[in-house]
This record gives sequence, C-alpha cells and structure tokens, in this order.
Amino acid sequence: MQRIGWRIPAAWLTLCIVWSSTWLAIKVGLRDLPPISFVAIRFLIAIVALSAVSVGRVRLLPLHRADYVVLALTGILMFAVNYTLLFWGELYVSSGLAAVLQATIPIFGMIFAHWMLPDEPLRLQKLMGALLALGGVALICMRLLSFSGLLAFWGGVGISLGGAGAAFSNVVLKKRAIQIAPAMLAAWQMIFGVIPLFILGFAVDGNPAHFHWSTMSIFCLLYLAVIGSSLTFLLLYWLLPRMSVTNLQTISLITPPGAVMLGWALGGEKFPLWSLLGAAVVLAGVWMIFHRTNDQSIAEAAAAVPDRG
Repeated sequence: MQRIGWRIPAAWLTLCIVWSSTWLAIKVGLRDLPPISFVAIRFLIAIVALSAVSVGRVRLLPLHRADYVVLALTGILMFAVNYTLLFWGELYVSSGLAAVLQATIPIFGMIFAHWMLPDEPLRLQKLMGALLALGGVALICMRLLSFSGLLAFWGGVGISLGGAGAAFSNVVLKKRAIQIAPAMLAAWQMIFGVIPLFILGFAVDGNPAHFHWSTMSIFCLLYLAVIGSSLTFLLLYWLLPRMSVTNLQTISLITPPGAVMLGWALGGEKFPLWSLLGAAVVLAGVWMIFHRTNDQSIAEAAAAVPDRG
C-alpha cells in the first residue's frame, strides 16, 4: 500500500491538470474540424497509441465473452454519446460552460453508485459537498454563460446528458471489474465507440480528406488523442479500482476552474477576480466529499487490489 500510495494523488492531480486543458483544445480544434469526425479521429489515434504500448506487454483480449458486451455498452456511452454531445455542444456554448455542465458527472455517479454498488451508498455529506462545489463552479463561469438561442440551450442539455452517460459507464465498469489491463480496457471501449462515429461522420461531415487541416487543428487533435485520451484513460482506469467512484469523479469538479483559468490565459476569456470566491467554494465542496471517506476508501482499495503497475 505504501508503494502505490504516492501514485494515487499524483495520478489524480495529473488528470485534473490535463482535463482542465482539453476544453480549450476542443474549442480551438472545432474552428476547423466538424465535431463528429473530430471525435472519431481523435479516438482512432488514441486506439493506435494504447495498442502500441500494450502489444507484447499485456493481454490484448478480455477473458470472457460477456466482457465484450460491457465494453460495447460503456464504450458507446462514454465515447460515442458523451464525447459527440460534448464536441457538438461546444459549437454553441463556451468552453467554461461545457466544463460546468460536465461537472454534473459526480452527481449522476453518486446516484448510480448508490443503486448499483452496495459499498458506496449515497451520503448526505457527499451530496451536499457536490452541490456546494457545483455552485462554486457556476459562480466562476457565470460571465462565460453566453447562450445564443435554442441551439445553445440544446447544446447545454446534450453535454449534461453525455455526462450522465459517462457517469453510468464508470459505475458499470466498477461493478463489472473486467480483468484486463487499463490500456486495453480503454482501447476496447474506444473501438466500440468509434465504429458508429465513423459511419455517422462520413454521412454528416463527408470525407476527412476535404477538411481544413490547419497546423493548429492537427496539434489540437494530437494533443487530445495522445495526452487527453491515451494518457488520461490509462490513469483513470488505474485509479478506478483504487478509489471510490464518487471520489474519483470529483475530478470533474476541479477541472472547470482550471479550464476557466486556461481560457483566460490562452484563449482570451475574461476571469474576474470575484470568481476566485467561486474557486474557494469549489474546493470547499470537494473537501466535503473527500472528508472522512477518502483515506479509508483508498486504503481499502489498495489492500484489496494488487498493484498492476
């Protein structure tokens, strides 16, 4: 347990930093690339990267046929549904608003975990902490909420529904506990997710060879695929058996303030000083969720699950 103890907060912090930056990368990449094909190509590259680091090192195929059903279900929810709705929604709403809406993932996650995972009942303190943190996120991004009509409204609804699908996917994976290396777990999910995306992308967006492949769009695509997908999902699925779903999904409450800061520093978005109060509220809510549960859940998970590197 001591051997992996320091890796848990390091991996959690890395996920917070990287996922804070992906919102701006998506927004910039959407200037040149259509959303559905953008998602599909992103995860196709990620599949290649994850497979490359797995060949000769870990088992490539799941042990049971039923695992493929779980991987297909969660892959479609996580990658085909969640990310398509997220990319499409960011065409009409700001990156900060998208981060706020995806911060609802822990709320959905706690509800699903309450019904599906007996060891993770819904506690009032966690619920209040999540609601407090969401209030802080909303305060930070208040001046970024620039709705522009009905499409913006449905964009926001779509991003929220995608977050619910992602939360359900995480809980199903936690319950099923598929015995396969994290890299191939993510790769198989992506494979099942991108198949319908490429079909839909060709029908809606056309031939990718005709897209406007600017230097910036290529950079955003590679960053999202290699760093924002391959690296982060390796870390996510390594952490999944070592942290509770609720605690792990609080990453979605940390990333919106980071996304706003990067939007201010690199994307020209305004960040009023009073929004620092919102950041303090977010951290207070996250503390409420972790308090009295974090150390115990990590210790139990670390003792029960062998270190798979």
